[in-house]
Amino acid sequence: MAWTGTDLLLVIDVQVDFLPGGALAVPDGDAVIAPINRLIGAAPHVVLTQDWHPAGHVSFASSHPGRAAFEAVALPYGTQVLWPDHCVQGSAGAAFHRDLRTDRAELVIRKGHHPDVDSYSAFLEADRRTPTGLAGALRERGFSRLVLCGLATDYCVAWSALDARAAGFAVAVVDDAVRGIDRDGSVARAWGEMAAAGVERIESGKIASG
Repeated sequence: MAWTGTDLLLVIDVQVDFLPGGALAVPDGDAVIAPINRLIGAAPHVVLTQDWHPAGHVSFASSHPGRAAFEAVALPYGTQVLWPDHCVQGSAGAAFHRDLRTDRAELVIRKGHHPDVDSYSAFLEADRRTPTGLAGALRERGFSRLVLCGLATDYCVAWSALDARAAGFAVAVVDDAVRGIDRDGSVARAWGEMAAAGVERIESGKIASG
């Protein structure tokens, strides 16, 4: 594919806590930074997302006495995986990685800031009702195709890709610019769901400048 003026690169959650040494590190997560920076340098438009939880967020295992990280609990909006405390607002772990080229970002969407609802998708909170406003912003500016990269494949990237398709955008996910948590085959399932929804799977080297 070649970039066009109606394409946008959506960079998902390249934050300290999701990288090696972070509170919720994605295996090999730092390997995405170099290809993402190359994509940022070539893309006509760039938007970043940032996980941005208040302390004591409902998705934190520490908010549920007797529960451990990666257990699942029932919450009013559905089943919730519990996570280690991560990406707490204003913390060092919530910051973008220092090597990420954030200078070209035209918009930063912060998600997970509602204390009682988790958020994986860049478009809808986990209650599947509360919008972030991103879809409307992209439509208003005339974008039609989104290219996604970042962390993690099986959660925030996949949920964002599926919601972008549901919102009517063409979507591609850059295979070498994502990494997953991969619990019990979750990465393979995520790729399968994305393929079924019409999400294209591409390599960064196959994307040419417009």
